[in-house]
Amino acid sequence: MDYKPHGVCSQLIKLELENDIIKHVEFIGGCNGNLKGIASLVTGMKAQDAIERIEGITCGNKPTSCPDQLAHALKQALAQ
Repeated sequence: MDYKPHGVCSQLIKLELENDIIKHVEFIGGCNGNLKGIASLVTGMKAQDAIERIEGITCGNKPTSCPDQLAHALKQALAQ
């Protein structure tokens, strides 16, 4: 699934779930090293567990962040 994040530097989040387990996450754009780290940390987790950990994280004075946008993407993927 592809998700277009809002209010952050990354331009696209690509993710793959299998039985509600995160199999792959890739951020296009944004802080390359940090986003690779986030993707690596959540891979293999239950989507709901990742959502609970990263939802609501902000970046500087922005009301959202790339991890928060990943939580939105995961929620959308679970709803499909």
